[in-house]
Amino acid sequence: EPRRAVPPGRSRARSRGAAGAALLPSMLMFGVILASSGLLLMIERGILAQVGPPPLHPPAGLSRRDGLDSTAELELEVLRDTRNRTIRALCGQRSMPRSVWELPPGQRRTVLRHLLVSDKYRFLYCYVPKVACSNWKRILKVLDGALESVDAKGKMDHKSDLVFLGDMKPEEISYRLKHYYKFIFVRNPMERLLSAYRNKFGEIKEYQQKYGVEIVRRYRKNGGNSAGDDVSFSEFLQYLLDEDVERMNEHWMPIYNLCQPCAVRYDFIGSYERLQADANHVLEHIQSPSFVRFPERQAWYRPVTAETLHYYLCNTPRRLIKELLPKYILDFSLFAYPLPNITSEFCRQ
Repeated sequence: EPRRAVPPGRSRARSRGAAGAALLPSMLMFGVILASSGLLLMIERGILAQVGPPPLHPPAGLSRRDGLDSTAELELEVLRDTRNRTIRALCGQRSMPRSVWELPPGQRRTVLRHLLVSDKYRFLYCYVPKVACSNWKRILKVLDGALESVDAKGKMDHKSDLVFLGDMKPEEISYRLKHYYKFIFVRNPMERLLSAYRNKFGEIKEYQQKYGVEIVRRYRKNGGNSAGDDVSFSEFLQYLLDEDVERMNEHWMPIYNLCQPCAVRYDFIGSYERLQADANHVLEHIQSPSFVRFPERQAWYRPVTAETLHYYLCNTPRRLIKELLPKYILDFSLFAYPLPNITSEFCRQ
């Protein structure tokens, strides 16, 4: 959480200057993301079926019981191989951190307070808001005996009955990072931002008052009377563009900054797009009790569909999206998500 919602006195130039230093690795990755996007395009066109599977071993968790046919298995294998290769390419650079102790203090605090610990099952989970983290926290509480069932009613308490790596001593942190199974779940960056926008500014009064009021006041002419519940998606993206990445709220901070995949070598990267199957793989790997299952999606939940994302992106100024992409370029490239298609031809469809 930032120290204050939207500091009114911060200049746009200063904010962009501060963000620029944090974005230096991004420039290094443009070549990598082009290669990643090219692989995904080849997947879509079926070209990879002609060149055969990649040389790395098939990823853990890929099995026939997931209900995938051979084509889907190949696509998933290539996707995960692409992620492995891009992470190795970026994290192998001399300037990148090799451990959490090489991170600046602020970045180290962020990742350590997002790594949840299960000593009983010997794993670390880096939670990413808007990527099913509430359900994973429920599972941790059930595994620890603090919650009877993942289906227990009531609002999720995101602090109590959970153990954070950042609350431990340095030697305890190092031991767990070295010996425990580590996993993370990722999501298309623009889809995650849209989910955060619809949830926080459409449903939660605390966020409307803490962020929405100031966002409207800053970016809308005569917006001083807003209650913060009418923030437009364009105004939200403009706010993100002007905000310092390291001071962002966790619900829209880039996944790279939250979980530092170069400083923490994750054993498994799950996808929101394959949430149930990837979650089952993790539960099987940690040997959780058979009665512990990943919760089904709630009936009231309104997912972000491809059509919804298409609508929002195509009704947002193209310049704004293009200027914002560098802040999230590592999430796109490292986790092999294609850049959003905002061409005029696509938006006319």
